[in-house]
Amino acid sequence: MRRTFAVLGAAALATAAALSACTVKDDSTGSASGKQITFLTFETPNLTPQYWDAAIKRVTDQHPDISVKRLTSPTQDRTAYAKQLLQSGQFPDVMIAVSPAGFAEAGDLYAWTDQELASFQYPHNGAVNGKVYQLPANTQTIPITYYNKDLFTKAGITAPPATYQQMMDDAAKLKAKNITPFVTGGVHDSIGPLVAGVWGTDVYAKNPDWMHQRRAGTVKFCDPDPKKALGKIADLAAKGYLDKAGVSRDYAGAQQAFLDGKGAMYAMGNWLAGSLDGADKPKFAVGQFNWPGDADNRTVPAFTGGGLLVNAKAKNLDAARTFALAFQLDKTNLDNSAVTDGLIPAIKGYTPPATVGPAYKAGYDLYAKAAQDQTVVPAFNFEAGDDAPLPGMGAKIDSSVVDLITGKKNADAVCSFLDSEWAKG
Repeated sequence: MRRTFAVLGAAALATAAALSACTVKDDSTGSASGKQITFLTFETPNLTPQYWDAAIKRVTDQHPDISVKRLTSPTQDRTAYAKQLLQSGQFPDVMIAVSPAGFAEAGDLYAWTDQELASFQYPHNGAVNGKVYQLPANTQTIPITYYNKDLFTKAGITAPPATYQQMMDDAAKLKAKNITPFVTGGVHDSIGPLVAGVWGTDVYAKNPDWMHQRRAGTVKFCDPDPKKALGKIADLAAKGYLDKAGVSRDYAGAQQAFLDGKGAMYAMGNWLAGSLDGADKPKFAVGQFNWPGDADNRTVPAFTGGGLLVNAKAKNLDAARTFALAFQLDKTNLDNSAVTDGLIPAIKGYTPPATVGPAYKAGYDLYAKAAQDQTVVPAFNFEAGDDAPLPGMGAKIDSSVVDLITGKKNADAVCSFLDSEWAKG
């Protein structure tokens, strides 16, 4: 499942706010003596207490003067919980997968130096006002286009498309066989990857600095390339290649629809590989290809970030910094994050272990080829910090995409709306 920053609804935030710091589960790892730090983690079926404790112990074994008190967020919204801890005077020394926005501007986070970031492939990703507060540790490709090989064969399609027109031709063949060409949902994590694919090939492949230029006011959503991208999304729905009823699906529902064979193609982040390689993998064979542009399918949108952050006011700041870097660069920790959680560690010289599953390996190879060819671009609306849309614009982009799919608005109306909302700051 995706590990980039989640934005929960009002009810979930209220639940998180209602929980006090004393409800956090904490476990201590390492010697009780020496320099103790606190580390805010979160738990999932994949990221168990045993996973975290073993990862921490690998670091404290290398640095026996550091002991770690592990805190566990009571909800998946780590950012909301970190804010609660800050307000109660218990801001953790080290955190993982917490959005730096707000904390960084207020001076609550340590800014990493270029020397400390030397081992990272994209050392300045996710910078806030030019400074990096979150270790850019992991890359997620958003999207890979997964496809049901059985449904492709049923429609007479013998190979994945290499251009956008070929993909449209394939979609027409699928629709003629009463097969839904594209599985989608209506929330950011289910429709956003498809949008990032279109935007990556039509906008970012030509101008990877587009978002920075939009922040500077030198480009607009109603410029030809962005409007063309929005038009492609509307066209997919108008031709019946996207199921308009699919916008009622949540993230889990969209994924399950693909795994149940209810559509042929699914533009999704590389984290889907965890399900494809797991015990509940689908009964049909799944292939992968990069979302194609008009001329080729070499472009790979990707987000890099999501790593550890350090409290700038930590009592044992040196220990916190040492622990965070050692945790993030430990080879076994990196291997386990790939095998267990489908991440692509963005560390120079890193290669995944042989124990990764075939779906992970196929997605990794697509990304590695793009990195070698220098055709990796940002993943639109999944960026962070200075690379991202203005605060609040992400949700407006998502709702506008739903309007395009349902036919409520056309590309002209959507681009005008987004430019108008952007101007409000």
